[in-house]
Amino acid sequence: MTSPSRLSAAALSDRIRPKMIVTDLDGTLLRRDKTVSDRTRAALAAADAAGIEVVFATGRPLRWLRVVDGVPGASTAVCANGAVVADLRPDGHRVTRLRPLDNAAALRVVSALRAVAPGTSFAVESTGGMGYDPHYPPLFPDAGATVGPVEELLSGAIGPDAPEGAGPGGPPTVVKLLAHHTELTPDLFLDLGRGAAAGDADVTRSSPSALLEISGAGVTKASTLAAHCALRGISASEVVAFGDMPNDLELLSWAGAGVAMANAHPDVLAATPWHTADHEEDGVAVVVERLLELPPAPAGSALPAMNRQPG
Repeated sequence: MTSPSRLSAAALSDRIRPKMIVTDLDGTLLRRDKTVSDRTRAALAAADAAGIEVVFATGRPLRWLRVVDGVPGASTAVCANGAVVADLRPDGHRVTRLRPLDNAAALRVVSALRAVAPGTSFAVESTGGMGYDPHYPPLFPDAGATVGPVEELLSGAIGPDAPEGAGPGGPPTVVKLLAHHTELTPDLFLDLGRGAAAGDADVTRSSPSALLEISGAGVTKASTLAAHCALRGISASEVVAFGDMPNDLELLSWAGAGVAMANAHPDVLAATPWHTADHEEDGVAVVVERLLELPPAPAGSALPAMNRQPG
């Protein structure tokens, strides 16, 4: 196998001069213990000081973003794989855009998935909170979750109150539908899910288990960020993005430079020629530091941990 060639600062400078840095969280910015290292904090603060906008793009719901409270630089988060955009001001997280999953489409996906993958269990992430069907495993326990048939959760017959006023008795605003299988491999389940949901929803995954994340048709990190950038006069060619799992594929393809972590899923590593170090080794910081060094760097200076794969 041919060893990867080293990228030079001059080569990267020719490729992109970023106005925005977009980073996934789990497996990318966060270490395994769900912390952000001092080195990474310093790199993001330096990017912000240089006038580069920093955006978090994650599959996490907004309520799980406390893990990055106090991380410098970022004022915006794209959550739930593009379904929610939030302002991360110090005085609280404020939703600025919602791209929900249509409830009728979600019901069709439930039926189609049960047909192609019997034994699938479901959870509903809405603006009001979580709901699980009785067979859904407690992957991320939520003491406030409602438990009941997914059809009743999606109809609003049962479920948490939604801030938008849907509440019980009316359909909830669905941010994301989750589907879990105990026997299928994650990638096979993903293939089955995409086939079952075609035309009704976008299906992806970020978990090492067979857990699908189902969003509205056309809702991805990339499509939401494209709209966000258009409002700011930033083109895709001015964006550097980082990710590690299939839910980052569209984002890494859309950005001017999509960078895969060394620990990324094989499909992600194959999808982009730009790779960096493992998330445990501060791979995001490695690249950001080099980007900020580009203007004064001599031509041909090496980027030790960021390699471009042949082809």
